[in-house]
Amino acid sequence: MQTRTPLFTPVLIVGCVIIIVSFAVRASFGVFQIPIADQFSWARAEFSMAIAIQNLAWGVGQPIFGALAEKIGDRKAIVLGALVYALGLVLSAWSVTPLEHQLYAWLVGFGIAGTGFGVILAVVGRASSEENRSMSLAIAAAAGSGGQIFGPPVAEWLLGITTWPSVFMIFAAAILATLLTLPMMRVPTPATKAELEESMGEILLRAFRDPSYFLIFIGFFSCGYQIAFITAHFPAFVTELCGPILPGGTLDSMGISTTSALGAVAISLIGLANIAGTLLAGWAGKRYSKKYLLAGIYAGRTVVASLFILFPITPTSVIIFSVAMGTLWLATIPLTSGLVAHIYGVRYMGTLYGIVFFSHQLGSFLGVWLGGRLYDLYGTYTQVWWIGVAIGAFSAIVHLPIREKPMGRAVPA
Repeated sequence: MQTRTPLFTPVLIVGCVIIIVSFAVRASFGVFQIPIADQFSWARAEFSMAIAIQNLAWGVGQPIFGALAEKIGDRKAIVLGALVYALGLVLSAWSVTPLEHQLYAWLVGFGIAGTGFGVILAVVGRASSEENRSMSLAIAAAAGSGGQIFGPPVAEWLLGITTWPSVFMIFAAAILATLLTLPMMRVPTPATKAELEESMGEILLRAFRDPSYFLIFIGFFSCGYQIAFITAHFPAFVTELCGPILPGGTLDSMGISTTSALGAVAISLIGLANIAGTLLAGWAGKRYSKKYLLAGIYAGRTVVASLFILFPITPTSVIIFSVAMGTLWLATIPLTSGLVAHIYGVRYMGTLYGIVFFSHQLGSFLGVWLGGRLYDLYGTYTQVWWIGVAIGAFSAIVHLPIREKPMGRAVPA
């Protein structure tokens, strides 16, 4: 009789702890926009550029840390990522010019890469049984939303009792504290004998020659664009459009002070709904075709965003949109990483998924930067929304031709 492998392993638990803390810090950077801009009399775009660069650095660093994890070991790569992350935060705490913040954003971005989805999902995927892999990846991805829910409020609370440089130092200490959990992260044999016999170069070459890998890569771009744009600009978008509906400081029928709190409530609702959506995606990924699920998620995002823009925007429609979009928010993560593992194996999953994730972060950079740029030009976010709708529909289409079948291993001559 075959023994069932437990879902909640020490590797999964430790991975979730690291992701929660890493993403709690990452999700809180928007909270520092006003304190930093007010102290130094900077334009709002200066610190926004640092956040955009951070997203780009995360994308550049992801395949690097994925490859490092496969060469020197997962735990060593995570330690390096945490050290770089903490260093970036400490140096940022002492920064007094926009250029310094933008420079050290590269360190923070690389640190997120070493403690975020790429490395953690790879180690969780390798440590999970085939039966549990889809759900394990979903749980680890949902942990990122846990950080998104708790990080900004904690940052706001800390800013109420100390200065923003001190908060950066506290966050650096929190990142380093996660390393105390690493002794629990002992991963069993990471791959089959056939996978171990192939080098990283061979696997990468075979993946690069596979049209399906290219389709996964370009399809992930829109996910980063949409998420980063909404995270960075949705609160301001909501305040500007809903502000005229209710005078500042008054409450609507839902008890929300529209001009001051609705944007923050919307982001929190997205994070809460995302936990359910991501776990549901993990459950479905075990039972149904991952490529069709991904196509459905991108099509769903396209419909939700289109309806939101086409109809009058009110506090109620913001709440409905936040819940609907949140359900689809990071549901792509376990399905995309699971698809990479299913087709190309788990041995070099960190590197292969890291390269795909670079496309996601290119989209993130463009979503944050283009949102600010087009708003400055036209005084509205409408064009940015419709670009997101268009590339979302494109992503839905490009997932359909993917050949969702394990790639054959090289046969020795």
